[in-house]
Amino acid sequence: MAQPAWQDPVPLALDTAPVPEYGSGSLADLLPTLVAGQDVPGFTAAIPELTPADRNCVFLIDGLGWEQIKAHPDEAPFLHSLLPTSRGGTGRPLTAGFPSTTATSLASVGTGLPPGEHGLPGYTARNPETGELMNQLRWKPWTAPKVWQPYPTVFQLADAAGVHTAQVSAPTFEQTPLTKVALSGGSFLGRLSGEDRMDVAAQRLAAGDRSLVYTYYSEVDGKGHRFGTDSDAWRGQLMYVDGLARRLAEQLPPRSALYITADHGMIDIPFDEQSRIDFDEDWELRAGVALLGGEGRARHVYAVPGAEADVLTVWREVLGEQFWVASRDEAIAAGWFGPTIDERVYGRIGDVVAAAHDDVIITASVNEPHESAMAGVHGSLTPVEQLVPLLEVRS
Repeated sequence: MAQPAWQDPVPLALDTAPVPEYGSGSLADLLPTLVAGQDVPGFTAAIPELTPADRNCVFLIDGLGWEQIKAHPDEAPFLHSLLPTSRGGTGRPLTAGFPSTTATSLASVGTGLPPGEHGLPGYTARNPETGELMNQLRWKPWTAPKVWQPYPTVFQLADAAGVHTAQVSAPTFEQTPLTKVALSGGSFLGRLSGEDRMDVAAQRLAAGDRSLVYTYYSEVDGKGHRFGTDSDAWRGQLMYVDGLARRLAEQLPPRSALYITADHGMIDIPFDEQSRIDFDEDWELRAGVALLGGEGRARHVYAVPGAEADVLTVWREVLGEQFWVASRDEAIAAGWFGPTIDERVYGRIGDVVAAAHDDVIITASVNEPHESAMAGVHGSLTPVEQLVPLLEVRS
């Protein structure tokens, strides 16, 4: 039933927001489950559907969510054929975690911890020590990596326990702070071509009686951001990565399990004023805001001291029918960032957190011109962004 014109808009109830399956079916649960099956001390199998293997390989395809694979059987015939194998043969996806963005998800994968513990709670987040926005993908401004994320990675703990451990990725990622805090441990092998990465991953998998190998491909995400998931460029990348996955699967050594997953899905947003709300041009949304963090579909809003309640009220009034708009404590209580929040992480989360429900984003045309021009985006709690595959091939 339509609302009467005179009735105030009713904000989305926070309990209608899907919460990631932390502890049983999120990206943070994947590596702990795999190494528990390899008898690495201190870990338990959090994803009960998975069967242990001596050799585990994780192939993470940046930006290729569950719904994108389901919608493209012609471009990704191999990956699509594996959908029934997902999550231990249940045919179900995992959840990425919130926000569903690369820095947060890769940290969850590598540390085995949800965002509230590893402390990378978004694309950009405020550093409480300096008051500056910290870009956690590009690591700008420079912040001591081990201070920002002090926990050991699962790779480091597996390597210390005698598991043959390796990451195979683009050479440019070897020395990045994000790699150091999220994906380091064992050997890093830089390879430029996707084919080389698949071949080396298979070789490293065979190199130990117990092996844990991670490999990564980024350009599905890159083309999606630039051109959208309805573009020929994106479909071409999907066809290419489908071939890479098949190439790796066909080279698995004995006693191996290959898991193909992603860090998030993606949604295309139209280029019109209704779909793209420009924070830099909206005086109501800017009022009382000291810093705007996060990204278009998952915003951290940092208020001027004393203005927190007013900012929450205005954002809820202006955006509450299209976004789940929560205070920091409400978002934490709802479990968006995981079951617990480390003290050092609390102030990194926005005073207000806004997660998109509709096909809409909050851009910042002046301060974020590159991000504001993206066709495909992600970050929120909706299924198209949040659900990721866990496709399985065993030998």
